Amino acid sequence: MSLQSKYQVLIDTAKSSGINDLQIAEQDGVLQVRGTAPNADVKNKLWDVYNQIDPNFLSGDVVMNVDVSTSVAGSQVRVITESSNLNIRKGPGTDQPIVGKAAKDEVITLISRANDQWWLVRTKDGEEGYCYAQYLEPIG
Repeated sequence: MSLQSKYQVLIDTAKSSGINDLQIAEQDGVLQVRGTAPNADVKNKLWDVYNQIDPNFLSGDVVMNVDVSTSVAGSQVRVITESSNLNIRKGPGTDQPIVGKAAKDEVITLISRANDQWWLVRTKDGEEGYCYAQYLEPIG
């Protein structure tokens, strides 16, 4: 079975969700999905569909490089780790690659609360990804 067949629902969801510059390609046994989501709900929905097809993303045969449009405003949250940096991950799970870090007490932008455990954030440098919610505190 080709990856495009395995992930047809994910591809169809991406196509119907209004993602700008959507690119889908299969290369070296990995399905690449790229583009800009109009809002955080679309990005979170894609990760939910991916998780339904491949629970906990165990096969690692999809790379999703979908960011939320920078025109989407978020709220400010503070990193409340004890002492270490907070990992920012590509997807909502500890098995996902780390794409950035936020320092203790750093203020970053909360784009969306993907679920109770994982929140979608963006740093001042434009790094976007998911952080463990227990280490973030809304400001204000």
